[in-house]
Amino acid sequence: MVNYISIKEARAMSGLRVVLAAGSISPWSEALKQVLFLKRIPFAWVQPKMPGPDPELQEWTAQTSVPVAIWNDERPRSTWMEQLYLAERLGPEPALIPTAIDDRITMLGLINEVAGEGGLAWCKRLILLHQRITDTSGAPIVHHRFKDRKGFVNYARYLGGKYGYAPHTAAQAPQHAEQIVARLNAQLHRQHQAGSKYLVGDRLSALDVYWASFSLTMSPSPPEWTPTMSPAQRAGIKPEPPSERIAELIEHRNFIYQEHLKLPIEF
Repeated sequence: MVNYISIKEARAMSGLRVVLAAGSISPWSEALKQVLFLKRIPFAWVQPKMPGPDPELQEWTAQTSVPVAIWNDERPRSTWMEQLYLAERLGPEPALIPTAIDDRITMLGLINEVAGEGGLAWCKRLILLHQRITDTSGAPIVHHRFKDRKGFVNYARYLGGKYGYAPHTAAQAPQHAEQIVARLNAQLHRQHQAGSKYLVGDRLSALDVYWASFSLTMSPSPPEWTPTMSPAQRAGIKPEPPSERIAELIEHRNFIYQEHLKLPIEF
């Protein structure tokens, strides 16, 4: 069982504090946790007020998104790249950023296509938000945080503001997401042809970790990986339409988790 502490408690501590999306699989939080587990960097698990903005988090970090990593009295790191470079400094081994410049450029670019603004997860959020905001079916809401449709839709509108939701951005999102999946699949094929089991170079990199983590919200993992996940949470994961590309990328996800990452998944 994860022991979360409050923001107030975390601010009184030193060391590494990580504010996380508690109680659900958030791909950004999962990726950061797995990077820290790989590097054996201890950290305090910090729980913000959820759902909705947390004034204490705003005061501490000047923003309201998670995850955020705070090391001693240094500035809060609230983007995936800042967090990755902080982890590399605090735990140099195993190195997850390639030293070869071409591999490094490829890796950082592809992680941004997965985790960055306008990337794969961003597009998937826009698609889901559009479905939630425009749904007039009256069907019952199945969600572990909301008991009624009004609260569910209001939270979707709040998230929509953070993701720049508009009907036209949501309409563009599926094609953009498909392009990113195709590029990742092409990268995997190139690597296999070169004799590598990994997405960049000949060893595990942060790209493998980020893809594996982010794919959890696109294709359900085996139930034994997430024994504390409720039926409502599992029902909320909408699998991608079957395709050879997705199947190959999910197979790579499974390999990375089984060979390198921490299981079962804690959140």
